Amino acid sequence: MREELLYRMQNAFPLTAKPFEALGRELGRSEEEILEEVRRLKEEGIIRQTSAIFDTKKLGYHSSLVAFRVPEERIENAAEAINAHPGVSHNYLRNHDFNIWFTLAVPPDSKLGLTGTVERLKAIGGAEEAIILPTLKMFKISVKLDTTGKQSKKEKVHRKEHKALKMRARHFAVIRELQRDIPVISEPFAETAERLNMEYDELFDLAQQLKEAGVMRRFATILNHRKAGFTANAMSVWEVPEEEAEELGRKIAEFRAVSHCYLRPKYPNWPYNLFAMVHATSQEACDEIIREIAEETGLEKYGKLYSTREFKKQRLVYFDPAFGEWERKYGS
Repeated sequence: MREELLYRMQNAFPLTAKPFEALGRELGRSEEEILEEVRRLKEEGIIRQTSAIFDTKKLGYHSSLVAFRVPEERIENAAEAINAHPGVSHNYLRNHDFNIWFTLAVPPDSKLGLTGTVERLKAIGGAEEAIILPTLKMFKISVKLDTTGKQSKKEKVHRKEHKALKMRARHFAVIRELQRDIPVISEPFAETAERLNMEYDELFDLAQQLKEAGVMRRFATILNHRKAGFTANAMSVWEVPEEEAEELGRKIAEFRAVSHCYLRPKYPNWPYNLFAMVHATSQEACDEIIREIAEETGLEKYGKLYSTREFKKQRLVYFDPAFGEWERKYGS
């Protein structure tokens, strides 16, 4: 049951008054059995969080992948400085001259902006060089680890048509609440509805509106990859001709082991423009998947950047006053 439960919770967590009861019905188990298992999974650190995943850009934030080249003796200080920024959700040490890789987001009212924030972090952390790699085209973003071992090697990636939505105060209130990790209890949304002074029907209707507009990508469970058995992840980077980027990006995105696939800019000191995150149970398995991608696409110029340390991994907290506090402290 555990493997199937984890897979279902990653794909689509039920937005209903009693979601664990709904999961139990799907798996032929009682609500209490599901609650007990989820509590164990959280205690073991396999489940990180269950909450809404929002589209940063649709909320007006500016974001990018950033890479720093940092001398070895400054790595700890640089990582600490980067982690202190509230817009950094992921920060890794990787096996490359550009050794620190992190994702950064800044709110629409940021006075420094994205580039200015990167420059401040570079100075504070003592990085010698930085490259900013914003998304030019997204082919896939979907972290759904195959905990069952039963899924096919490939999957179709469908482009969703989103409805227009005029955001109101009630939508923003729901966003602030649904980004929280839910408690593992029979009615995990009860306190949320109470804080918002809403009935369940209104709460879930507003959540559905956010989903249909693409503001909320999905409501799902995120796992600790290593503790879930996926001990290796490689950021595969590919040098792709611009005229072939669309076709090849979609082809690579179909590999189930690829969770993220983006087109990003090239630089004189960085020739790779197509990025694909690969997750597997071992480095050998990652290498094999990347080899298969190379064979299928015919691409010969590529690299594999393995994470050797995880400095930070957490959900971005939107509308957090910590952004303004950081800029007041470090902005001048």
